[in-house]
Amino acid sequence: MASMARIIAVNKLVISLIVPRLSEDDLIATIFAPLAGPGGLRLQDDAALLKVAPGEELVLTKDMLVAGVHFFADDPPGGIARKALRVNLSDLAAKGAEPRGFLLGLGLPGDWQEEWLKAFAAGLAGDCKSFAIALLGGDTVRTPGPLTLSITAIGAVPEGKMVPRGAARDGDHLFVTGTIGDAALGLKLRLGAEADQAWIARLSDDQRAHLLDRYLLPRPRLGLRAALRYHARAAMDISDGFAGDLTKMLRLAGLTAEIDAGQVPLSDAARAALNLEPQLLSTILCGGDDYEILCAVPPEESKGFLQAAEAAGIEAREIGICTSGDQPVRIKGAHGEWLSFEAGSFQHF
Repeated sequence: MASMARIIAVNKLVISLIVPRLSEDDLIATIFAPLAGPGGLRLQDDAALLKVAPGEELVLTKDMLVAGVHFFADDPPGGIARKALRVNLSDLAAKGAEPRGFLLGLGLPGDWQEEWLKAFAAGLAGDCKSFAIALLGGDTVRTPGPLTLSITAIGAVPEGKMVPRGAARDGDHLFVTGTIGDAALGLKLRLGAEADQAWIARLSDDQRAHLLDRYLLPRPRLGLRAALRYHARAAMDISDGFAGDLTKMLRLAGLTAEIDAGQVPLSDAARAALNLEPQLLSTILCGGDDYEILCAVPPEESKGFLQAAEAAGIEAREIGICTSGDQPVRIKGAHGEWLSFEAGSFQHF
């Protein structure tokens, strides 16, 4: 049996040596060129050509994802592709921008396989169709490190209508979309630490599935872009943690706020986890990867904003009011106590 195992191993090695990989040009032509829009010039040039209508301004954003940091190397390749695109689309949504195209950078480790890339491209193609955005170009390289992805997304807004991050004013109402904390809890499920097993085991299958799905697949709120342009004064997407990102946005404008943790919208799954383990509140409020929209809206525009969000099928909830001050945002717990956290948001370094 040992000899047979060695023969099989040798045969696999021979097969891997005699089946050539795609060259970089073939890889682009066969796997990624079908995703290219007109501006991508079939990915046959060294650059893309993107037409801008009179009175429009471009909005550009870039996010990088690294295996072992932003996703698990054994996550489904299509899901990895969709996450990489969606985190960028979330930035465009927060600026009120209409998607126009994106550039893709791929740092592939030495053991990459054609089937993996095909599945990656299929996931990307599905989201290109869903969000009406096309590939314009990019670059592929080999890396000695883990799989690394970089996407630069390009959007457009009417001239002067981009929603900035730091323009909130004293008295503006604060709103957040969707639910907070699902992705951070989903990561805890994915890691499966011994300390978390008690509450994880008591969640239902549907609750666990919801949290895991929200970790892998963000929901960019592109349907809110017009509402933000018309009604919001400032906005950002929540990527590094609700508490920290709220503080960042208000600090830019010389503002602060007092928030009741009970007003922060939670999914049924996150609420169930929190009821089982109250210490998870820190994970929920600071964990990151929410990719929801946080915005500041003038009082007179609040009703119109909520109506526009409802018409777009996006839940939005008011969570507080901006006030003058340079102190950090304060969050009140269930018993009226002011909460403190070791880190208000995710830090890369």
